[in-house]
Amino acid sequence: MSITPNVPPQGENETYAAAPTPRWVPLVIVVLFLGLAGAVYAGYASRTRLESDLAAANARADSRSDLLGKELDQTNERVAQLRGQLQVTSQKLGLTQDELARARTLAQQIQKQQQDSDAQLGAQIGQVKQESEAKIGEVSSGLTGAKTDIAATQKDLADTKARLTSTVGDLGVQSGLIARNRDDLDALRRLNERNIFEFNLAKSKAPQHVGPIQVTLRSTDPKRFKYTMTVVADDKAIEKKDRTADEPVQFYMRGARAPYEIVVFEVTKDHINGYLSTPKDTAQAAAAPGPAPAKAQ
Repeated sequence: MSITPNVPPQGENETYAAAPTPRWVPLVIVVLFLGLAGAVYAGYASRTRLESDLAAANARADSRSDLLGKELDQTNERVAQLRGQLQVTSQKLGLTQDELARARTLAQQIQKQQQDSDAQLGAQIGQVKQESEAKIGEVSSGLTGAKTDIAATQKDLADTKARLTSTVGDLGVQSGLIARNRDDLDALRRLNERNIFEFNLAKSKAPQHVGPIQVTLRSTDPKRFKYTMTVVADDKAIEKKDRTADEPVQFYMRGARAPYEIVVFEVTKDHINGYLSTPKDTAQAAAAPGPAPAKAQ
């Protein structure tokens, strides 16, 4: 017995099982949806931003237009004012042409006067210059004469110093220039290096004033040209015994750096002639009455 397969007859309805949907399809759909939504949002945002920028630009343009309009109005107003001022100035200039002509004439007159004054001043300056040159010549001549006089005076002083001598005094101190007669004394005065007090003393018991000091002539020895005196200075009595003519008799006074000097150049019976020489920088003090004589020096 043969087995015949159970084959459904042709023409009958056939039933098939449905195949399942792949998993990636929904994912693709979701991604496409999100991309589309992002593109729509980006386009909307870009449009909104462009509209906002356009509005702001229009606002700025309107503001600038208003500002330019105001500036134009102000400029037109200033131009109008300047035109008005120009017209007024033109009218004033038209009214003052005669005054301008008079001003020009006055300026020319002043210029002419200034030129005349400059010429006169130049002439005066020339005259003053000539007078000054003449006076300068006189002064130069005077200076030449003065130089000659100064040179002569300097020569005279040099000759005087050469004639005068210097020696050591009785205190062993080098003296200045000393005079040995009246002519030398006059020359010494001309030098004006020290104060000079000339004296002519007679023998006496009472002191006699010689400049800032007091002197008592005790004795004289004309043959030996010697004398003895007592000097009263700074409340001290100093005896100068057996001193020789032309010998500087020296002593110090309070405040003096250099010694005072007495020079006797003439000794006669009971008289001596000479001078006292004191430093220039020492104030002269009044001599006091003399106490008892000190020891002879």
